[in-house]
Amino acid sequence: MSERDAALTGAPGFLPRTLGAAMLRGLRGRCPRCGMARLFGRLLKPVERCPACAQDWTLHAADDFPPYVSILITGHLMAPIIIVLAGNTEAPGWEVMTGVLALAVVMLIGMLQPAKGAIIALQWWLGMHGFAARPGKAEAGG
Repeated sequence: MSERDAALTGAPGFLPRTLGAAMLRGLRGRCPRCGMARLFGRLLKPVERCPACAQDWTLHAADDFPPYVSILITGHLMAPIIIVLAGNTEAPGWEVMTGVLALAVVMLIGMLQPAKGAIIALQWWLGMHGFAARPGKAEAGG
């Protein structure tokens, strides 16, 4: 049996065993179901169907949750950096804030796609929204 056939039939070696494994695949930008193909065709636009396992990814409804996750993580990582820079630097305030703002923007943009991939994987695993008819957890035997 080829890898594609095994992925299409949901062979045990291709389906994730846990929610964490599915979300890790999504974080990496891979198909949460088979882990073989890319989840995103463009920056934040998931592919319609996985070319390896034919899973339909148009059913997700991640909406605003990935930006919230990105903002939450960035805020928690940036707070101590801002505190240290504000108290222990001789640089003018505008220079510090310019650097902090640039770092925050890079972190936010960098986290958007991994956060969206993980949220899509979470929805698939739990059978949320359009995935209700065939949740990943039930399919993987979890």
